[in-house]
Amino acid sequence: MSAAAPVGTIGPDAPEPIPDFRGPYADGPPAEALRVDAPDLTVLGLAEIRRGALIWWTLVSSIVRALLRRRWSLVRRRGADGWWDAASAGAVDAFERLGPAFVKLGQIMASSPGVFPAPLADACQRTLDEVPAFDRATARRIVEEDLGRPPEELFRHFDDEPLASASIGQVHACVLPDGREAVLKLQRPGIRALFTADLRIMWRIARLVERWDRLSSVDPVAIIEDAAEVNFQELVPALEATRQAAFRDKIGHFGDNENITAPEVHWNWCGPRTICMERMTGTPLDEFEAMARQGIDGELMLRWGAKVWIESVCVHGPFHGDMHAGNIWFLPDGRASFLDFGIMGELTPEYREVIKDILYTCMIDGDFTRVARAYRKVGVFPDDVGSDEELGMRLSMILGPMLQAGIGGMNLGEMMKMSIDLMDSYAAKGPRELVLVAKQLAYMERYAKGMAPDYRIVQDLYLIKNIFPDAVETKAAELGIEVPA
Repeated sequence: MSAAAPVGTIGPDAPEPIPDFRGPYADGPPAEALRVDAPDLTVLGLAEIRRGALIWWTLVSSIVRALLRRRWSLVRRRGADGWWDAASAGAVDAFERLGPAFVKLGQIMASSPGVFPAPLADACQRTLDEVPAFDRATARRIVEEDLGRPPEELFRHFDDEPLASASIGQVHACVLPDGREAVLKLQRPGIRALFTADLRIMWRIARLVERWDRLSSVDPVAIIEDAAEVNFQELVPALEATRQAAFRDKIGHFGDNENITAPEVHWNWCGPRTICMERMTGTPLDEFEAMARQGIDGELMLRWGAKVWIESVCVHGPFHGDMHAGNIWFLPDGRASFLDFGIMGELTPEYREVIKDILYTCMIDGDFTRVARAYRKVGVFPDDVGSDEELGMRLSMILGPMLQAGIGGMNLGEMMKMSIDLMDSYAAKGPRELVLVAKQLAYMERYAKGMAPDYRIVQDLYLIKNIFPDAVETKAAELGIEVPA
């Protein structure tokens, strides 16, 4: 090890890594490694009682300290708002001290400013930043326990300082024995037990909170149950890696999409808490000025990425469920890459057909009777609410005008949300993945406003040319336009 290297980092004098090493998942993960074992949230045991006491003390003490930090005269001049601001800041201090589950809760609040009180939603913006990393000794121990060897026997280089740290884990740079640059994504130790206790406590708090009129419409219990479903999928690294590999493999299924990629999973260095993958470098999607300096065509990149994502939803199965700007990068070689597959969705075949029917109607012929039939097939509309034609006319009156606007003035996420609300109004329960679809459409809308405000996604036949090839060819000929190959 080089004397100049940081403690634990593999330096130039380190021995060569084992050339014939085979990790536990070299041939892919076993079936049991893909199982999501979510706990029963209704259980309340000794661990939850102890944790609950700590949570209560941390919240109260943090809020009190935040209030005391405010000068009394300033708080009095500002009135109730000053108290709310201070208390909200203290609550977020507590979230950060309490760990990953509460950081996730803060992220939900920060992303839903119209749902939670404004001071609290604003204060929770802090939780969107990186969380503190765990120490280098722990990182190296996880690698050795998962893969059976210390990092210096596995990699040509391993960086003890993480590139990024999040609530579930952190990412370390490394170099494979053959010289390829990669990253190791390591899961935080003890996180499952901590998540289990915290979510059980949050679920009970949500049961109490839903009695408050101001939040009853938010359905806090459903929020916690949904968070539990998502989080415990994220706690299965092998499932994340399998979905990532499947998404990547399907990008080129139709023989195009060569400008979009995703990191290759290096299974030989994956384990129960470890994912090893190709390292990507580039510019995040929302750094518009940096993109402009590099001469990146934002509209073109948006079209490429949206096309791949729509095909994954409608045709291939697993789709990316967390397309915030940090998870889509423009690469130096001119391509764009999806990153971080911790949150993914997959619609059933029946609901894939629903999305396809919505797209066909919106982008090809405007026949909302088709959408009505699709909804009836999945049980949204009972038989006694009218004919498909009558329901189609109602849908056309609601959704049709939205199709006339460009994406810059059209809320696609809201359009999908209206479909979900329609299901709720008929007491039909749609899959959680529909909410993920709506959220990703809202992300696309946000990016388009910054990159291509005049772009009309509902008129871009390129996005669906592989899904409805004959209809797109006919429609393009009718409009006298050429769809890119």
